[in-house]
Amino acid sequence: QVQLVESGGGSVQPGGSLRLSCAASVSIFRIYTAMGWYRQAPGKQRELVATVTAGGNTVYANSVKGRFTVSRDNAKNTLYLQMDSVKVDDTGAYYCNLQSRIGTFWGQGTQVTVSS
Repeated sequence: QVQLVESGGGSVQPGGSLRLSCAASVSIFRIYTAMGWYRQAPGKQRELVATVTAGGNTVYANSVKGRFTVSRDNAKNTLYLQMDSVKVDDTGAYYCNLQSRIGTFWGQGTQVTVSS
């Protein structure tokens, strides 16, 4: 089993920045096929924010392109999401997701609240 632990959530004003981290409990970068971030706002379905494949290809939701950056640190088994120029609509619970050869795993989520 793989455990994913997110951190870095909190409250931020519109236009501000936040960096989320997702630490894996084991070395996963030899087995993962894709890793990314999803979010869920109250009353809405969970949606893709950004992913990065093992080959380094990235995919972003249109709503965050140019503002968010997904990256990974293989040595630390950690995935990051740099959130810049945040908007009120970015509010939600952010979940880390790992797709691997041994299954799909989710973190417990970290809350991001954007308000003035």
